[in-house]
Amino acid sequence: MALVTWFVWVLFLSTLLLCSADVHHYEFFVRESKFKKMCNTSTLLVVNNSYPGPEIRVHRGDTVFVNVHNRGKYGFTIHWHGVKQPRNPWFDGPEFITQCPIRPRTNFTYKIILSEEIGTLWWHAHSDWTRGSVHGAIVILPAENETYPFPKPDGEQTIILESWYNGNFKKIIDKALAAGTPPPQPDAYAINGHLGDTYGCPTDTIFRMEGDYKKTYLLRIINAAMNEQQFFTIMNHTLTVVAVDASYVRRFKSDYILISPGQTMDVLVSANRNAGQYYMATRPFSDSAVPPVDFITTGIFQYTNFVGGSNASLITLPAMNNTDAMLNFISRIRNTNVTQNPPINVPADTDINRRVFITLAVNDLPCKNSKCVVSDGFAASLNNVSFVYPHIDVLQAYYRNIGGVFAENFPFLPPEFYDFTGNLTGVVSAVEVGTRAICVNYGDAVEIVLQSTQMGAGGSHPIHLHGYSFYWVGAGFGNFNGETDPSTYNLVDPPLMNTIDVPGTGWVAIRFFANNPGVWYMHCHFERHTSWGMSTVLIVRNGSTIETSIRPRPSTMPRCHRT
Repeated sequence: MALVTWFVWVLFLSTLLLCSADVHHYEFFVRESKFKKMCNTSTLLVVNNSYPGPEIRVHRGDTVFVNVHNRGKYGFTIHWHGVKQPRNPWFDGPEFITQCPIRPRTNFTYKIILSEEIGTLWWHAHSDWTRGSVHGAIVILPAENETYPFPKPDGEQTIILESWYNGNFKKIIDKALAAGTPPPQPDAYAINGHLGDTYGCPTDTIFRMEGDYKKTYLLRIINAAMNEQQFFTIMNHTLTVVAVDASYVRRFKSDYILISPGQTMDVLVSANRNAGQYYMATRPFSDSAVPPVDFITTGIFQYTNFVGGSNASLITLPAMNNTDAMLNFISRIRNTNVTQNPPINVPADTDINRRVFITLAVNDLPCKNSKCVVSDGFAASLNNVSFVYPHIDVLQAYYRNIGGVFAENFPFLPPEFYDFTGNLTGVVSAVEVGTRAICVNYGDAVEIVLQSTQMGAGGSHPIHLHGYSFYWVGAGFGNFNGETDPSTYNLVDPPLMNTIDVPGTGWVAIRFFANNPGVWYMHCHFERHTSWGMSTVLIVRNGSTIETSIRPRPSTMPRCHRT
């Protein structure tokens, strides 16, 4: 019945969007450019000489073609984060998962098929750490015959939260991986490429947003930071959350938001205070034993035609380790039954026929590189498997039945059970390296429980699944109990998300129907953890019809070096 409901919704949505869908074309020229911040000059790989990159602006259901020209020194790919790409994994973008890199002095055109997504998503490079400077917003407006499920805002502003390094992102991670050491902390955080007024360099700029008194604005907030969850606020103003990960949620008010790397949030703010200038500010949140640097980065929310200083000199944000503030915010995110959202279609307990229980850990492995400065380097794992990128993309190997590239035997349970979130004294958890995939059938009802462990420094993990939005049905602290914890699930109005934060001493449960055939990457959106192997691949096998099978492989796919 649930699958029938989904097909009815897809048929209705397709009919609705065919009446107004449009096609857009963009040209991305990716090259190295110089930027001066913190009184230093850094060379970054960017799109169209811009940091952040250009905004893609479309309507729901449109199709977008982006011709990417590589004018840099090394290969890279681009991912359209949160776009489901129905039956179209070829253009999803993660390096060596769905394609090989776009080589220097070549170009590749992505076809981006939008379906039910609405609100804000983003695009970013998906090779090494190049996403730190190669990223931008995707704004998905309602279709021409649709409305917002709230009063139409008077204006809008995209806000991208970023990590700033005084150096080239790829060189930073390459050096750390070669040495077996963790990458350095960022030198600052940024708002739309601006560092604000807290870092001491007189030439640094501050982001300014202007608004008219008594007008309401839609903020499209994206966390593009490399390894940091972020609190965000506008002093003396109330924020109303209306969408998360391009899906509308039940509206709620808050003095701040908490947003994880990879996530997007649509937030309303009204200019209803005394005319003036008010700080907007961001700072990291962490529940890890090795937290990020606790910098506060500022911007300005300025009322039109006001001249003068800031009305709010004191910046109030939750403390970096304030887990109560984190829980108070995320516990209020709920789905909303509005016509602009697909009907809520949560797999019921009786539907579930694929259960996967995955532990997340940071591990050690012998460092065998000639440049190692330590005996044991860092690895990260899912169920004690640290992912290794193959020499050709997994999708091509799967589609063409090429052997020796990956194995279809990712463990559906941890190889050993222990007190994951407790005292690990005496626990020695062996990790293996490999390219192993989770395989399910088309139409399967899937439940994945993600369990944090205290291995390494512990802490949260924002997990992103490509090709899908999933229902966040459960969360808790301690070790997941398969007998009792499912009784606490929210199967009534769970939010529909593509990136979920797993708390450092707890677990989350997600559910979805495997109705998008293809090869889809699942990974931690902390880039250091992905670099160390905290990822896997979800393969959803073809259904029995053309309409439930992967689209044919495009002839324009970038060639792999060994093919």
